[in-house]
Amino acid sequence: MVRHLRAEAQAGRMLPFVVDHQGRLAGQLTVAGITWGSMCSGHIGYWVDHEVAGRGVMPTAVALAVDHCFRTVGLHRIEVCIRPENGPSRRVVEKLGFREEGLRPRYLHIDGAWRDHLVYALTTEDVPEGLLDRWHRRSRPGAPRK
Repeated sequence: MVRHLRAEAQAGRMLPFVVDHQGRLAGQLTVAGITWGSMCSGHIGYWVDHEVAGRGVMPTAVALAVDHCFRTVGLHRIEVCIRPENGPSRRVVEKLGFREEGLRPRYLHIDGAWRDHLVYALTTEDVPEGLLDRWHRRSRPGAPRK
């Protein structure tokens, strides 16, 4: 798996990240399916340890990854596809203000069957101030801006 992630990263098709919280592994986030040319997009997948879930760790990690993709890598669009019944993952993107674009029927083969997924997306125009800045303003209303 690590060899595959490295090869895809070196080819410019994937950005694998480890999510660290207070010095320990708390999750993983991957920007994959990176496409260049007229599309300039990618999609994000993630998981977080149940012990840190609900503490803002994954929304912060997603916001950091999106900002990196938009500002440094040069992508224009990021998608996140989530199974409809996965409430915690849906809350991550909803907290960040991703727009729900619809249902992709039988999108991925998981647990022996083709599963539907909801697609959420953002483009650079949606977050000119950066997603991390927007997340901080939403999660801490009234906090002074840097």
